[in-house]
Amino acid sequence: MKPIKVILADDHKLVRAGIKFLLEDSHEVNVIGEASNGREAIELTGKLKPDMVFLDIAMPELNGLEAAERIKKEYPAVEIIILSMYVDEEYVIQALNAGASGYLLKDSAPDELRIALDTVVQGKVYISPAIPREMIDEYTERLKRAATPEEAAAEREKLTSRQKEVLQLIAEGNSTKEIAAKLFLSIKTVETHRAHIMKKLGINDIPGLVKYAIRKGMIR
Repeated sequence: MKPIKVILADDHKLVRAGIKFLLEDSHEVNVIGEASNGREAIELTGKLKPDMVFLDIAMPELNGLEAAERIKKEYPAVEIIILSMYVDEEYVIQALNAGASGYLLKDSAPDELRIALDTVVQGKVYISPAIPREMIDEYTERLKRAATPEEAAAEREKLTSRQKEVLQLIAEGNSTKEIAAKLFLSIKTVETHRAHIMKKLGINDIPGLVKYAIRKGMIR
């Protein structure tokens, strides 16, 4: 059997080194690339064509959830496992909605890393045992019951991928000029995105945007 080609994306080198060591301890896995943020992970996925990508949920510039959504859209055959410190049903739901097939807690036992990989390779979904399945089911049902027509409409009017990217950079403290440079956009375009984001979310100031980004797992 050919080795499983894997890309690791985490903004901590020591974390990547540890995961790489554990994965490559088997001849069936080959870590072919490493990234420190979501944007690099997307670029490497396009260049190296991996079988699987491990994504840290909270990375600078572009978080793991947004990177997962873009990777699955552009490369649907690539499997994704989210690495997270959050034992929170909302993050699990967001990860699954983004196209991830696995949600692995970073404080899991080393053996669980291999179990997660094997489970996803078999076409199944893996969620760390520390996150009770009942919690996720209950969360989903709670969302259904709580959704008013207005909330449902707001949910349908989600931010675009570019708007999410701009929002994260704003929340990380980047100026309009810095965001424009990083995304190769004009300053006016960034200002337009910011205005649309605030209108869609009903948020009128930067602190509010930061709180929203933290709640959605975009930044730590």
